Amino acid sequence: MKRLSIGRRTLALAAVLAVLLGLFAWVALRAGPLAPVRVTVATVERHEISPALFGIGIVESRQTYRIGPTVAGRLGRIDVQVGDAVRAGQVLGEMDPVDLDDRVLAQQAALERARAGVLAAEAQLHDLSARRAFAETQARRYEQLRAARSVSDEAAETRRQEWQVAEAGHAAARANLEAARQELARVRAEREGLVRQRANLRLVAPVAGIVSARAVDPGTTVVAGQAVVDVVDPSVLWLNVRFDQLRASGLRAGLPARIALRSRSGESIPGKVARVEPIADAVTEEALAKIAFEPIPQPPPAIGELAQVTIALPARPAVPAVHNASVQRSNGQAGVWVVDDGSLRFAPVRLGASDLDGHVEVLEGLKEGERIVVYSERALDARTRIEIVDQLAGTRP
Repeated sequence: MKRLSIGRRTLALAAVLAVLLGLFAWVALRAGPLAPVRVTVATVERHEISPALFGIGIVESRQTYRIGPTVAGRLGRIDVQVGDAVRAGQVLGEMDPVDLDDRVLAQQAALERARAGVLAAEAQLHDLSARRAFAETQARRYEQLRAARSVSDEAAETRRQEWQVAEAGHAAARANLEAARQELARVRAEREGLVRQRANLRLVAPVAGIVSARAVDPGTTVVAGQAVVDVVDPSVLWLNVRFDQLRASGLRAGLPARIALRSRSGESIPGKVARVEPIADAVTEEALAKIAFEPIPQPPPAIGELAQVTIALPARPAVPAVHNASVQRSNGQAGVWVVDDGSLRFAPVRLGASDLDGHVEVLEGLKEGERIVVYSERALDARTRIEIVDQLAGTRP
């Protein structure tokens, strides 16, 4: 009886172990590492790709005016702050003139002295002109009297010499007047140069705009040509946009664009490619382009605001296409996993253009109608068992 009880317990334990072993095997084959990988598949179809570029840009002014002194000096005052609106011709600040005002006053005094010198030379010339005319008249009259034997030859010769002396004095006075006029012109030019130099110490806005930068503060010494204030014209704006170089093929001036400003969520603003920069960013591997508004929205966007730009490229003929999520890389080769009678086969492909919906052209490696894996729960290989499902969690249908 005791032996029979032991045998029943052994059978019961064996049964429990068999159930547990079967449960473990089922779990391993259905949910463990030996379980098939769930995947979603799609059929390769011909698709007309409409390539598009997507980039991030910053609103900029087409023209920035960098205002600074033409000579080295110390900044005396600055009357504007960043963001202030200014009008054309408005004085934004001024350099310290040091002794320039005194030099202008001294040159003004020299100019007045030169003018007085011209007046004195003119008066002297008038006086010597009258003396010369009188001496000439006397010389001619004495020449007539000598011919009539009314005066001696010595008296007539004396009058002739007086005429010649008056002629020489008149020529000297005329030369002095010319020299005085040239001195006046020189002093006037020097004074005008100082006045222009003094005027250049004023920092004047060349156009109406907005102050975008203020580089230095009063009391700072700046060199000639150094920018003190930057003024931009907010009425002429465009976007400086960066695009991935791998997708920038076909980017050219004149293409239409759609602009989405961050401050105007949901609004699409028309634009076009104004120019493509000939120099790309080698560090970030991005192509640069300027995108113009058509027209500039009102009120104008803030300078420095971020924007998303989408550029539509010319449509391409219909060719076999796949979703870019299905493209994998194996041993450095791009390809897709093809489903053949429940097994997997890696097919290398040569890809072409893509669109913003995720479709990419397949130029070589696939045929229309083949089934490929789009999404999978984990990495695949040729020996992986798969289970085809309609959708995986976290993926699009």
